[in-house]
Amino acid sequence: MNDDFEERIRSGQALSESMGNFHVTGWDPERKTVDAAFTIRREYCHTNGTIAQGGFITAWLDAAMAHAVMHDTGHKQTVFSLEIKVSFYEKVGPGEGRAVARVVRRGKRVAFMQATLYNPEGKLAAEASSTGVLAEL
Repeated sequence: MNDDFEERIRSGQALSESMGNFHVTGWDPERKTVDAAFTIRREYCHTNGTIAQGGFITAWLDAAMAHAVMHDTGHKQTVFSLEIKVSFYEKVGPGEGRAVARVVRRGKRVAFMQATLYNPEGKLAAEASSTGVLAEL
């Protein structure tokens, strides 16, 4: 096995890369919000490479919400989704995407989160709400 690949898997780098280089660009501890960015690649899209498949959109929203929890706990906890509801409003095509996620409420075992996703044109394209169980990192 390739040790570099195994390290990229363990560190989360491989997952980030496979999600269009998903990365956190900002954290506001007062508002408990994370800003994230990623590249919407044509291979994530259907309809001749013009519209991102909904599963990718859901994954970006889910990742943003998880990172909000990780930042809110000082990287001591993560969250495993119990349920996610996504509403799709606008087409998301290839280009640079952005998500904003926030921790609505975090208890001892459960967290409630919300996220919004903006398409490359800057339009609100999708929103999500999620409930998750907290786990130690």
